Amino acid sequence: MAGILAAQQSAQFTVTELAKMVGHSGGAVGNACETLVTRGEADRIGTQPRAYRATATTASAAQRAPVGPLPPGTGVPAQQGPPAPKPAPPAQGSKPPPILRPNGQHYHPRALANLPDVEALRRLRTASVPVLLYGPPGTGKTSLIEAAFEDLLTVAGDGDTTVGDLIGEYTQDEQGGYAFIYGPLVTAMQEGRALLLDDATLISPKVLAALYPALDGRRQIQVKAHKGETITAAPGFYVIAGHNPGVHGAVLTEALASRFSVQIQVGSDYDLAASLKINRTAVRIARNIAARQQIGEVGWAPQLRELLAFSKISEVLGAEAAFANLVGIAPLEDRDTIAEIVAKATGRPVTALALGRQL
Repeated sequence: MAGILAAQQSAQFTVTELAKMVGHSGGAVGNACETLVTRGEADRIGTQPRAYRATATTASAAQRAPVGPLPPGTGVPAQQGPPAPKPAPPAQGSKPPPILRPNGQHYHPRALANLPDVEALRRLRTASVPVLLYGPPGTGKTSLIEAAFEDLLTVAGDGDTTVGDLIGEYTQDEQGGYAFIYGPLVTAMQEGRALLLDDATLISPKVLAALYPALDGRRQIQVKAHKGETITAAPGFYVIAGHNPGVHGAVLTEALASRFSVQIQVGSDYDLAASLKINRTAVRIARNIAARQQIGEVGWAPQLRELLAFSKISEVLGAEAAFANLVGIAPLEDRDTIAEIVAKATGRPVTALALGRQL
């Protein structure tokens, strides 16, 4: 990227233009350009779409980079010397290392089709096969997607999500006028990025219908609110969705399901919870409740998210309070059964965490 920008100091290039020149996805190109901007080795010009140009230090950055031959027409000679070594693939049967997510937490890959799940999702993206992940809240669906795709944009779906939230809408600017600001769907299409529809099945089917032309062979949408503009997806554009079947109002319509060729169930990894040194009794309780949930005795079971919260609460308030909170967060209709299970495992009566008498 630095070499292309340095070759034409006064010119600016969009992510799509750069992606076509180097033959990589728009997401990878955008990430590389953002790295240069962070280092002061490139300037970002505009955001809709993003464009970049060289700074006084871009040429020196290009000289340091161990790159191979650049695309014809860039005007930059190929760098001399051996190419940068590729990282060795993990040994057969070895455990893949954890992956750092944007929030600073680590994601521990799980098995999917004899591959680490992040690698499987990346391959599906390369093959342009949309994926729907489904399972209870707190099982790690969003964590997996964030770990798999560094260029991710996210739409948090709910019943109030509008077409404007996806595609964009007019917004008042500082001068008192109005400018059309593209939404995450258009941005992902223009820049070849991954787009997560989190809780997609909470979004109205009429709103989701605006997305469907981008998912089929057309890979285009029409922005009727902005002069009927047609947006065509750049290479790398990809849509992945999350679905929580047990959440009130979540409806997986046939129209939505048919757009996602691969649908993957995601449950809590209680083995991971144990390896993270979460209280063994809490993990055993969670396994027990999950087993009862599967046979219909209860409708709720603590997932990895609740177990991670248990550890934090235990550190701050103690294990007794953490067990009481575990009972308290259970749905009212399941609370007595959960309290009985927790009491049996801990050897003492447990009730929902509550305020006591005045001190």
